[in-house]
Amino acid sequence: MNNQKSMEVFSKAPVSQAVFKNALPAMAAMLMVLIYNLADTFFIGQTHDALQVAAVSLATPVFLIFMAVGTVFGIGGTSVISRALGEGKEDYAKKVCSFCMWSCIIAGVIMAALFLIFMNPILSLIGASSDTWNLTKTYLTIVACSGPFVLISNCYANVIRAEGKSGNAMMGQLLGNLLNVILDPIMILGFGWNIAGAAIATVIGNVIGAGYYICYFLRGKSNLSISFKDFTVKNKVCSSVFAIGIPAALGSLLMSISQIIVNSQMAEYGDMAVAGIGVAMKVTIITGMICMGLGQGIQPLLGFCVGAKLWKRFKDIFKFSAIFALILGVFMTVLCYLSLNQIVSVFLTDTTAFNYAVQFSRILLITSFLFGLFYVLVNSIQAMGAATASLIISLSRQGIVYIPALFILKAVLGLTGLVWAQPVADIFSTILAAILYIKTYQKLSREQITRQIENNK
Repeated sequence: MNNQKSMEVFSKAPVSQAVFKNALPAMAAMLMVLIYNLADTFFIGQTHDALQVAAVSLATPVFLIFMAVGTVFGIGGTSVISRALGEGKEDYAKKVCSFCMWSCIIAGVIMAALFLIFMNPILSLIGASSDTWNLTKTYLTIVACSGPFVLISNCYANVIRAEGKSGNAMMGQLLGNLLNVILDPIMILGFGWNIAGAAIATVIGNVIGAGYYICYFLRGKSNLSISFKDFTVKNKVCSSVFAIGIPAALGSLLMSISQIIVNSQMAEYGDMAVAGIGVAMKVTIITGMICMGLGQGIQPLLGFCVGAKLWKRFKDIFKFSAIFALILGVFMTVLCYLSLNQIVSVFLTDTTAFNYAVQFSRILLITSFLFGLFYVLVNSIQAMGAATASLIISLSRQGIVYIPALFILKAVLGLTGLVWAQPVADIFSTILAAILYIKTYQKLSREQITRQIENNK
C-alpha cells in the first residue's frame, strides 16, 4: 500500500507537492552529508594544528573516490529502476537493485585492497609533504577498510528514492552521518586520537549507514531486492546501469582527481596554502551539497515520467525545480558570503592559513549560485537516460575544461589562478548542460510523437 501511494505521488500529485516530497528528504540527507564532511575538518581544527587540517584536505579527495564508485551504482541504478517502475517492469527493477548491491561489495573489497597495497605511491601523488605524510597515511589506511560499506551507503541513499521512499533513503545517511558527527569530538578530542579518531568515526558511520539499508531490504520494506538470487548481468542490467552511472561517477571521480592536482600544485606554496584551499572548498560545499540534494531528489520523479511517457508533467516538474534551484543557489551563496570570516575561523586559527582560505573562498563563491540549476539540468538528463550527454558534461566540468584551466591560469595568475579555474569551469559546464538538456528533451519528444503517429496508422 505504501509503495502504491509513493507511485501515486510520482504520477498524480501536484507538481510542487511531488517535488518537495521527494527533494526535501534528499536535501536533508545531503545536509547531513555536508555536516559529516565538515565535522572532520572542524574537530581536527580544534586541535589548533594546521598540519592535521592540511592532511585531512589531502586525504579527502582520495577517499571520495570510493564515493564516486558508489555513485556508479547509485545514480545508474536509480535512473534504470525509476524508468522500469514507470513502465511497470517490477521484476527487472528488482534485478537491477540486486546487481547494484553485490557489485558494491565486490568493487569495495577490491578498491580497499588496492588502496592499502599502493598507499605510499598514492601519498606521493597527492603531494603529501614530510610534515603531513604520516598523518595522511594514518587517515587513509583506516578509512580504506570501510570501502564496501561506503559504496553501499552511497548507492542505496539514491536507489531507494527510485521507489518513492525518500524518507527511508534519508534515514540511512542521517544515522551514519549523525553517528560520525557524535563520535568525532569523542575520538579526536576526548580520547586524544586526533586524525586517527576522525578516520575511525568515519568508518563506524559508514558501517552503520550501510547496515541500515541492508536491514531495510531484509525486513521486507521494499518492492525491490538485494537477494543474490535476483543478481544478474544479463538483459542489459549491467550495461544500462553503467551507461548512466559511469558518466555520473566520472564527475565525482574527476572532482577527486582535480582536487588532488590542486593540492599537489598548491603544495608548492606551502602546507598553509593546502590547508586554506581545503577549507575554501568546504565553504563552497555548503552551497553545492544542498543543491545536489535537490537534483538527486527530483531525478526518480523525472525518470518515472520518462518511463510512463508523461512528458507534460516532466516539463512542469523541471520548470518548477529549475526556478527553485536558482533561488536556492543565490540564497546559499549570499549566506556564505555574509558569514565567510566566521565560517573559516571555525576551521583555522593560523593567520596565514586563514587569510588563504578567505581569499580562495571569495573566488570560488563567485559562481556557486549556479550549482542548483546545474544539478537540476544534469539529473534531468540522467533521468532521460541520455548516457552520451551525461558523459560529455561529466568530462567537461571537472576534466576537459577544469584541469587544463588549472595549469593555464596558474601560469598566468600564479597561486590564485589555481582557484579561478573552478569558476571558469562552472560557467562553461552550466551553459553546456542547458544546451544538452534542450537537445535531449527535444529528441525524446520527437521520438514519442513519431511512435504515436505510427500507432495511429
